[in-house]
Amino acid sequence: MDCFRESRRQAPEYRTPYGGRVSQGRPVVTISLMALCAVFFVIQFLYPPFTQQLWYAPVLTGVEPWRMLTSAFLHFPGGILHILFNLYALWFLGQGLEPQLGRLRFTLLYLISAFGGSVGVLAISPLFQAVVGASGAIFGLFGALLVVLLQRRASVRSVLILLAANFALGLFVPNIAWEAHLGGLLTGAACAAVLVYAPKGKNRSLVQFGGLAAIAVVLCILTMVLAGAKGLV
Repeated sequence: MDCFRESRRQAPEYRTPYGGRVSQGRPVVTISLMALCAVFFVIQFLYPPFTQQLWYAPVLTGVEPWRMLTSAFLHFPGGILHILFNLYALWFLGQGLEPQLGRLRFTLLYLISAFGGSVGVLAISPLFQAVVGASGAIFGLFGALLVVLLQRRASVRSVLILLAANFALGLFVPNIAWEAHLGGLLTGAACAAVLVYAPKGKNRSLVQFGGLAAIAVVLCILTMVLAGAKGLV
C-alpha cells in the first residue's frame, strides 16, 4: 500500500493548457450548472414565490446581496425560450472552455462573471428593476472565449458577430437585461485574461487564483460604492 501511494505521488499530473487539472469524460461543471438552472426553473413553475425570493433588483443590494448570484440561476417562469437559449449557450461555451481551463477555474469564471453581471445591473438599471437569468454569466463565458482566441491568435470574427447580435437583441427587445450582459462580458474577459496570460511556472496557479480573487474584491468594492452612492446602505 505504501508503495502504491508513493507511485501515485511520483506520477506526472497532467494539466490543461491553462494550468487546470485534466479531467476525462463530459464537462461535469457545465452539465451541473445546466441541471441547476433546469431544477430552479421547475421549482419556479411549481412554486411562483420562489422567483421573488431569489431574483435581483438593485434596491435589494444592501439587505440581501446574495441575490446578485442566486438570480443567475433563475429564468422567467413563462419564458421557455429564455432558459432554452441560455442552456444551449452554456453547453456550447462550456464544453469548449471547461476542458481548456479545468473545472475549478471554469467554475470561478462562471460565478465571478455572474456577480459582474449583477454589478452591471446595479450600476445602470433602475433601482426597482428585477432581473433573472444566466445571461450575465454566459456573456462572461463569451468574453473568456474571445480572450482565449486572441491569446491563440485565432479568428474571433464569428464570435464577435454572435456577440453583437445578442447584445443588440438586449438593447431593442424589452425585458432583457443588457446591463447584465455588459457587466458579465467585461468581467469574464478580465478573468480569462488573468487565467490565460499568467506566466507558466510553479507560481502560475497562485497568480491565477490571486488574480481572480482580486477581481472579486474589486467587484465587492464597486458594489459597496455604487450601493452607497444610490443610498442603498
